[in-house]
Amino acid sequence: MGKPRRGPREFVENLAARAVLGAALALPYRWRVPFVGWVTSRLVAPLAGYDRRVRENLAHACPDLPETEVRRLMRAVPDNFGRTLIELYSGREFARRFADAPIHGPGAAALEQAHAEGRPVMLVTGHFGNYDAVRAALIQRGYNVGGLYNPMRNDFFNAHYVRAISSIGEPLFPRGRAGMARMLRFVKGGGMLGIVLDQYMRRGADLTFFGKTAPTALSAADMALKYDALVVPIYGIRQPDGLSFRIVAEAPIPHADRETMTQALNDSLEARVRQHMAQWLWIHRRWKPERTRRLRAKAQARAAKD
Repeated sequence: MGKPRRGPREFVENLAARAVLGAALALPYRWRVPFVGWVTSRLVAPLAGYDRRVRENLAHACPDLPETEVRRLMRAVPDNFGRTLIELYSGREFARRFADAPIHGPGAAALEQAHAEGRPVMLVTGHFGNYDAVRAALIQRGYNVGGLYNPMRNDFFNAHYVRAISSIGEPLFPRGRAGMARMLRFVKGGGMLGIVLDQYMRRGADLTFFGKTAPTALSAADMALKYDALVVPIYGIRQPDGLSFRIVAEAPIPHADRETMTQALNDSLEARVRQHMAQWLWIHRRWKPERTRRLRAKAQARAAKD
């Protein structure tokens, strides 16, 4: 995690983001979500370099993907990203949509039992669909759910981003030393902690994702083993209407050594991504930084060939 930045560039970027978000929030919910998806996909993505990152990551992880599918994902991935962002900023309005949402999958009964017994749970997901749909749905069911989040490097943006995600539910714990003590007390007390696992961790274990080495944090498995917590892969999968979600809780990951448990979580997410390629954040540098040049060279060679 980099140091917070508050320079002129961050100030301007924040103003631009606030302008788009403010305009979108003035629209009815059913219009604002596709609107921000379209703006992010068609305007922001080409300017911000998201198109290039999607192409590079796909060239690395899925080199045999047809060019037509690559181009489709270059539009669809930032569209989902934009929809997710405005959904988070819709706060309570977004959360209320899950008031009666069922939890599907074999992990649903395990979550209910853990809640009844006060047993800690690691709710593990990825930058897939809308990860906070899971938190919103479980909070609406009365579960004691907290979230671990990565503060934005743009400190201007981070201030209102944290307010936005807090309106969906609390407690929230910033990744790093500042939030660690509170987070551990929450887990020890029987809380359910939401963790987004698919971030590059420089000091993480060299596990695999899409068959490629992807340094991964072992913290979810570490806490599960230390506090006898249930580990449940869980996903908020965006539905074809672009607005609703299916919440799916998979069977709990059996306790084993921490690398085996974490690899099982990577494999679970990979399987979901392969089913819904447009819903994972191919924008983000999961396999960075030493492979960036190799990714770019592969993508450029492929583009020239096609």
